[in-house]
Amino acid sequence: MNQSENSKKLNTFFKEEYSSLKYYVKSNLKSSVDKDPEDIIQDVALKLFTSADRYSPINNVAGFVYRAIKNRLIDVMRASKRNKVDYEAQNEAKFSEFAHMIYEGSCDLYSEQLKQELKTAIINLKPHYKAIIIAIDFEGYTYKEVEQETGIPIGTLMSRRHRAISLLYKNLKSKQETNN
Repeated sequence: MNQSENSKKLNTFFKEEYSSLKYYVKSNLKSSVDKDPEDIIQDVALKLFTSADRYSPINNVAGFVYRAIKNRLIDVMRASKRNKVDYEAQNEAKFSEFAHMIYEGSCDLYSEQLKQELKTAIINLKPHYKAIIIAIDFEGYTYKEVEQETGIPIGTLMSRRHRAISLLYKNLKSKQETNN
C-alpha cells in the first residue's frame, strides 16, 4: 500500500510542480557548476521513485522533494569545489605562455611589470580582438568551437587573433623600448 501511495503522490507532485522545481534548482545552482537544472531534478526523481517503497507514508510531499533536491544541490556544489582548478594560478600560467609567444623567448625572463603591461594591453584591445584572444589563448576554445558559438567564420576568427597578437606585439615592443 505504501509503495503505490508514495509513488502516486510523487508522480502527481512532479507533474504539477516541475516548472517550480526547475526554477528552484536554477536559482540555487551557482553559475560555475556545469550541471543542468533538469538533470538534477531527474536524478532526484529517479532516486525517489526507485526507493519510494522504502519510505513510510509521505505526508508532506513538497517538503520531502524539496529537501531531497536541496541535498542534491549541496552534493553537486561540493563536487564542483573539489574539481575546481585554481583559476588565478591557471591564468598566470597562461599569461606566461602568452608572454613567451609575444616576446619570442623564455617566459622566465619577463618581469612582473611586463606581464602586467600584457594584461593591460589585452584589456585595452577592441572587444572583438580581446574576445578571440581570451577564448583561444586563455579559455582553451578551438576556432571551430568559437565559430559554432558565434557564427563567425574560422578565417575571420584567425585573422582577428593574428591582428590582435600583432597589435599586442607592437604595443608591448614600444613599451619595452621606452623602459630600456
